[in-house]
Amino acid sequence: MRYLVRAAGLALAVLVAAPAQAEPTLRVGATPTGLPFTFLDTKTNSIQGVMVDLIGAVGKEAGFVPAVEPLQFSTLIPALTARKIDLISAAMFITPQRKEVVDFSEPVYSYGEGLIVPKADGKAYTSFEDLKGETVGAQVGTAFVEPLRKSGLFAEVKIYDTIPDIIRDVNSGRLKAGFADSPILAYYVKQGTFQGVRMVEGFKPRVTASVGVALRKGEGDLLQRINAAIAKLKQDGGLKAILDKWGLQPSADPS
Repeated sequence: MRYLVRAAGLALAVLVAAPAQAEPTLRVGATPTGLPFTFLDTKTNSIQGVMVDLIGAVGKEAGFVPAVEPLQFSTLIPALTARKIDLISAAMFITPQRKEVVDFSEPVYSYGEGLIVPKADGKAYTSFEDLKGETVGAQVGTAFVEPLRKSGLFAEVKIYDTIPDIIRDVNSGRLKAGFADSPILAYYVKQGTFQGVRMVEGFKPRVTASVGVALRKGEGDLLQRINAAIAKLKQDGGLKAILDKWGLQPSADPS
């Protein structure tokens, strides 16, 4: 009997000493060229930015560890549906077309397309119509491509893999103008890497939407936990702190 009691005590001690179950690691797709939302930090060789900080904060609240992987923007949703990644945390608009394929969290930030032109061009562009007959550029897979094409206003709408590619062609004069996510364009222009371009301040975006975290359909429990985490970050100031860190205006937050 004494041996049984001792064995039971040992079993209890092992049970108490056993470590808690580790949180699962979820693979998160993000682009390396979306400053300040997601970008490759060459010093650390890792993806950093607003949406990386966001998914890190969400993971702490929702009970998972994010492992961020760099992918081109146009490959994010195919990689998610093919189960090569588990989440997307990037500057990806929540649109009806995308919601047919994947689910999105509650919005975390809202904005529209921005416009850049050569610095020598001082015209006050306010709409697509002001660039009628010109050759313009946009990034593949973004929500801006179809409105530009369907407008029928432009001589050509050139499609680029990355936003820096668009900026380079505007900078070199190969494009009259470039359209892309306004916070990303503003960030690049502010850095001064491309001296020959300017952000058109008076331009009124035609497409305005919100970004959020994307996940596969049918993962309701994970979606619920992510939404609860985002709600907490909005309420306790965590989201505002992330936006402030990267120079984004809190007023654009749809909450």
